[in-house]
This record gives sequence, structure tokens and C-alpha cells, in this order.
Amino acid sequence: MLVRTTEQADVEAAAGLRSVAFGSARPVDPVLPPGQDALVAEADGRLVGTLGVWRHHQFWGGRTVPAGGIGGVAVDPHARGRGVATALLTRAVEDMRERGQALSLLYATVPALYRSCGWERAGVHEWISLTPGQLPTGGKPLSRAARPQDAPAVHACYTDLASTVDGMLDRSAPAFDPVEALDHNVASVVPGHDGEVRGYLLADRDGDGLRVLDLVARDLDTQLGLLGELASWGGVLPAFDLRVLDPATTGLLTDQAIKHTVTTRAWLMRVVDLTAAVAARGWPAATGLRSAAVDLDVTDPIAPWHAGRRRIVVEDGQVRVEPGGSGAVRVKARALGPWFSGFQNTHALRRAGLLDGDAALLDRLTASTGAPRLGDYF
Repeated sequence: MLVRTTEQADVEAAAGLRSVAFGSARPVDPVLPPGQDALVAEADGRLVGTLGVWRHHQFWGGRTVPAGGIGGVAVDPHARGRGVATALLTRAVEDMRERGQALSLLYATVPALYRSCGWERAGVHEWISLTPGQLPTGGKPLSRAARPQDAPAVHACYTDLASTVDGMLDRSAPAFDPVEALDHNVASVVPGHDGEVRGYLLADRDGDGLRVLDLVARDLDTQLGLLGELASWGGVLPAFDLRVLDPATTGLLTDQAIKHTVTTRAWLMRVVDLTAAVAARGWPAATGLRSAAVDLDVTDPIAPWHAGRRRIVVEDGQVRVEPGGSGAVRVKARALGPWFSGFQNTHALRRAGLLDGDAALLDRLTASTGAPRLGDYF
């Protein structure tokens, strides 16, 4: 079996594999999408597997870390059980490291496969169902219809929010086009001064109702105004679905009862390069810590470049990884993602058999700021 970079001649056959795997018959793009790298697996002269890796940047501690977003993993039914997906994922990890993508993210349809290759749950992608009566009252809509020239200001408004929520993508080019992002049935902005956007609302209306993809605001008045705009749908819709980007919206402002409906997609993370990931991430908690270190012994057969004994060192408010140390804390590859994201502490990782040893410093570094969340699905 040969795993190689996807060529233009492979696009149609790869789309066919995805169509069979996911039961969709979407039109085949004539070229590979911008912002994506792709691989195929070939056996006996025919394609038997494919995957794509989006070029993303993910916020952690207020700084972006280059990440590869894996999607569209498909294997020919006749080739399943022969290690095709594992071979594709192994090559993808190698390629991501070469491209400087220190993390990898994915939504798993078959979690056991990805866990066996070092990915683990690290955050949530959530939709909440709300009724107009659960929205705060008193907000006055202050918005106007979005225009293409608003795209940079809308993206800046989104970035201000995303940089404060661990796990969010920065939605940078080429994987995202800020003008295309405004192409929805409902696209409203709240203007500020000198072309600034104080907040915006993006939603799609179809036969199933209203799906609110983004509701983002820089301040309370803008937030209440946009929620007031949503409340105006109460005459024609009994409820709507809101994708949760800002935890303040649904955690502090809306009035859902004890029992309410949230649809959650768990996403998985793999640390591709521990040294690079730690260097790129923001570590706000480190500024209040004394100089200290924790000695790891990392088991990771797919990423041998960071396996073995490594020290995570905190010094002068900075965090780095060095080779060496005693290896007192034994860590499996699957533990690195949920630790890095703060989704699980070392006590949970120990109970799951993914970590062994005293690693209290790791918990102090990733002091929780709420569940890490991705706003985008890929």
C-alpha cells in the first residue's frame, strides 16, 4: 500500500470514496479546496482511502497554535480492516509536523480508531435550542444588514471573542474566506465608530426553522440588541437553534430552565509536536508560578520525535519543553491532548490509565477557563 499526496487526477475518485462512506452525493469540486492538504492510499493500482487536513490556527491561552484539522477520512469498504486508515493518519501526523502544525483536531465518527493513534476528546462543539421567551428582555435591535465591505470588521469582532475562548479557530485565510462567511439568509451587523463592528449575527432560515451560526458582541448592550433581534422571530417561530460560540451568551444571559436541549459534538485533539505546541501556546497561569518542572516519559509510537523523557519547565512566567529528566511521570500519547486543552485534569487521566505519577504542575498550568470549544465543524 502506498500513501501519497493527493493529485488533481485523484479528486473525483477520492470524492467517490467519501460519498460511499458518508452517504452523500455532493458535487465534486474541480480542484482541491484552498487551505487544505490531502492524502490518498493506493493499493493494486486503485485508491482505497483518503483524508484531508485543513490549515487551521487554534487559540490557547490567548495565542494561536498552528493545527491540522482532519476531515473526510474515508476507506473503500473492500479495504477496511487492513490498516488503511491507520497508515493515512500516521502519514498525516508526519506531514503536519513538517508543516509546523503542532496540534491536530478532528470530529470522530469512529473514536476507537483515532484513540488508537493518539487522539482524545479535548473539547465541545455545541448547539442549544431556545425559545423567544428564554431571551432577555429590553434589548433594542441596533443592527443593519451586513455588506461585503464589512467582512474585515466582522472578522476582527469574531477574533476579539475567539482569542478569549480556548479552542476556537482564528478563521484565517486560506481555509476561511471572510466575505463568504457573510453569505447567509440573515447577516446583521451592529456598527461602531470608524467602520468598527460592535457585534454581528449570522443565521440561516429553512423549512426546519432558524439556525443561528454566530452571535458575537463586544459589550452587553450589543449582545442584548442582537438577542432582541432574535426575539423578533417569535411571531413565526416557536424556537430556534443557536451555535454556542460565546459561553457568556447562554451561560449568563439566556433563561433556559434546569432541563433544556443541547446538542454536543465532541472533538478530539492530538499533540503532534509537544515542544512546538508548548512553545506556541499562551500560559496565563504561568505568570503566577514559581520556577518548577515536571519530568515526563512520553509513549508515542506514531510521533517518536517527542517520545521518551521530556521536562516541562516553568521559569520567569514562560513554559518550555526540554529533553531529559527522570521520566517520573509516565504519559501516553492520548493524554497529551486533553491535558493541553484543560479538558481533563491529571486525576482523570490517571484513572483512565493514561498517566502515572505526580503531575500537579500540569494541572496548575492549564487551570480551567471553561470547557474548550470549537465553533466550526469540518
